[in-house]
Amino acid sequence: MNLHTEHLSLRTITLADLNIVHDLHSLPETDQYNTLGIPENVETTHNIVNAWLQNQNGPSHTFIIEERDNGAFVGIISLSNSQNKWQRGEIWYKLHKDHWCKGYGTEVVKEIIRFGFENLKMHRIEAGCAVDNLASARVMEKSGMQREGRKRKVLPIRGEWHDGFSYAILEEDYYKSIEIKD
Repeated sequence: MNLHTEHLSLRTITLADLNIVHDLHSLPETDQYNTLGIPENVETTHNIVNAWLQNQNGPSHTFIIEERDNGAFVGIISLSNSQNKWQRGEIWYKLHKDHWCKGYGTEVVKEIIRFGFENLKMHRIEAGCAVDNLASARVMEKSGMQREGRKRKVLPIRGEWHDGFSYAILEEDYYKSIEIKD
């Protein structure tokens, strides 16, 4: 499955993406707010990617993000639908540091929200971030998500517990926002 935005292409992750995923997860900059931590080796990353692949197109949709014009690797984004009974999904994403501050985070989150509501018929899409991760919080807000609260000491990051913000967007909010644009 492929999705497209003005500047980005999203394609379903494959095992052939193992090395770029490992490189992304191994960068200290992208690990700053990551609950997984830096993988010990490629085998650890292999196990993570395998888990994503087993859930692909079922409870989860994990995509590699690339620039449309040159195919450069930008990052990863996933929408899980593990709460299918309640039509609720959750987004997570990680962008390579070379592509920060280009608007790609907002662009790709908006597209995955569109996909969740229009293709998967979700009712609610959630996301979260560490309270210190101001860039990610801004991406969610610019993507139409509303901050719903702060969870105390919910994120285990490098051996310490950190507070996290909770965000969500409802289908009615999404459809109102696209009506305004039309």
